[in-house]
This record gives sequence, structure tokens and C-alpha cells, in this order.
Amino acid sequence: MRAMTAILGIGVLAALGAAAYVWTGSAGDVQSGVMPESVDLVAGKALYAETCAACHGVNLEGQDSWRSPGEDGRLPAPPHDETGHTWHHEDQVLFNYTRLGGREMMAAQGMEFDSGMPGFGDQLTDQEIWNVLGYIKSTWPEEIQDMQAARTNGVPVN
Repeated sequence: MRAMTAILGIGVLAALGAAAYVWTGSAGDVQSGVMPESVDLVAGKALYAETCAACHGVNLEGQDSWRSPGEDGRLPAPPHDETGHTWHHEDQVLFNYTRLGGREMMAAQGMEFDSGMPGFGDQLTDQEIWNVLGYIKSTWPEEIQDMQAARTNGVPVN
């Protein structure tokens, strides 16, 4: 069971990492899949508290045993601090996963995955999603921010 869980987790992470550009908005809404230069971290922190903290933790710590599926077969909400895998993904993947939700984003990649992550595209504007992501990223140590930025810009990271 542990091996199967590990394989499932690795498969999901690989699919997210290899996710193609799935943007469904207008071309003017997002420029090249990189976070806009102007994000409101104060608003992002407040929106995180309202929409994300119930699952991902007030301190971005995620749920217990987040690497192992729960009784429902879904992976618990991962941490968004530097101990999780959020920073392993480029900006556009993080945006799409938040906007569309896990199941819909993975379906767009041709994969069936029963994600517990709902889409917030009907509750938050694109700018609000970027604000939340900006807040999350602002909590990471500089080295982690640099590695995530490199991934976003297509630079291989060890």
C-alpha cells in the first residue's frame, strides 16, 4: 500500500510539473504564465485566511499525513510553506490548480485524479488568485523563492 501511495504521489507531482498551459481566460489576463509584478500581499494574506486556511492551515502547514491518501482515497491538503511541494511548481501550474481545481486541471492534462482541491475561479478573480499565490510565495525563504522562480522561467533546478 505504501509503495502504491508513493507511486500515486510521484505520478501526480510529475503530471503537475509537466502540466501544459491550460489557461482558459483571455490572453490579456495573464502574460506568459508568470505572476504579475503587481500583487497585493496584504489582500492575498486575508484571502488566504478566508479561502485556504481551513484546509491548508493558518500557518500554511497543511493537513496531517498529507502524503498519504485518507479514507476517501484523496490526498490531504499539502502545506504551502517550504516543507511542502507547492514551490516545486511554476506559477502557471499553481494558478491553474487554484483557478480550475485539481480534478479539472488534471482532466485537462488527460489524467483522471480525484483531487480534493476545489476550483476557486468562480469565487475569486484572477488578480485575487495571484494575490493569494503572491502571499504564499512571500513566506518562503529567499532560496526557495529563487528556485521556484527559476522553474517558472524554465531554468533547470537540481
